[in-house]
Amino acid sequence: MGKKALAIISFGTTYPQAREAIVCIENRLRQAFPEYDFYRAFTSGMVIRKIEREENIKIPNPAELMEQLAAEGYEEVLCQSLHVIPGVEYEKMLGQLASYRDRFACLRIGRPMLFEASDYEAICKSLLDQIGVLDEDAAYVYMGHGTTHFANAAYSQVENMFRSLGAEHVYVGTVEGFPDLAYVESRLLKRGIKRVTLAPFMIVAGDHAQNDLAGDEDSWKTALKSAGYAVQTELCGLGELDAVGELFVAHCAQAEKIE
Repeated sequence: MGKKALAIISFGTTYPQAREAIVCIENRLRQAFPEYDFYRAFTSGMVIRKIEREENIKIPNPAELMEQLAAEGYEEVLCQSLHVIPGVEYEKMLGQLASYRDRFACLRIGRPMLFEASDYEAICKSLLDQIGVLDEDAAYVYMGHGTTHFANAAYSQVENMFRSLGAEHVYVGTVEGFPDLAYVESRLLKRGIKRVTLAPFMIVAGDHAQNDLAGDEDSWKTALKSAGYAVQTELCGLGELDAVGELFVAHCAQAEKIE
C-alpha cells in the first residue's frame, strides 16, 4: 500500500503545559507505528479556536484532517482516539470520519481508553500502584469529566473496579454527571475520612483540573476544605502515565475499519 498516515485524535486542551500529556501518548504511538506519518486532530471546536486565537496554532478537527490527508494522496489512515470513554465527543469523531471511509483504501480507528473490562482493570491497577497504601483516615478522589451520554456509566465502573481490587478508599466523581461531588462526600463521611487527595481522571490536567478540581474558588478543593477535610491535589493527566500510553498503543494495534 502507498502513503500511510497515523491520525491521533483527542478532545484537546487550551493549557499548553497540560498538552504535554497528549504529547506523551502521541510520542509513544509514533514510536510504535514508525511506518506511518504522524498527524494530530482535536475534536473540541472551542479548544481549536482558542489555541488559534491565543497561540496562532491551527489544529484541524477530524474532518479537516481527513480532507487534508485525502488531498495529499494518503491511501491508508490509522486513527487513534485519545478519548477516555466512548461518549459524545467520540461519537462525533466517528461521524466525521465515517464520511471519509470511501476516500481511502483503508481507514481504521482504535478504541478509546475505557472500552472493555480489561481496560478498566489495567488503568485501575496502574493508578493504585501510584497511590500506594492509604491510611484509614485518608482517601484518594478522582474527578472525571462526566456526560449526559449513557457512556457516563463508565465512571461508576471505574470505582467498582477499584473496589474489586481491594481499594476501599478510592472514589470517583464527575463534573458534569453522576457520581458527583455530593456522592463522593457521602462516601467520605461514611468511612470517617479526614484527609483527601484530589486528582483528575482525565487525559490532561487542563481547565477542569485547574479550576473545578483544584481552583481557589468554587472548586472541589474549596468545598471539601470548607467541610473540614485536609485536602491536597495532584494535578497529573492520565496521559502522562506509561500504562495509559501502553493501552492506547494496544488499542491502535487492534484498530478496526470504520463503517
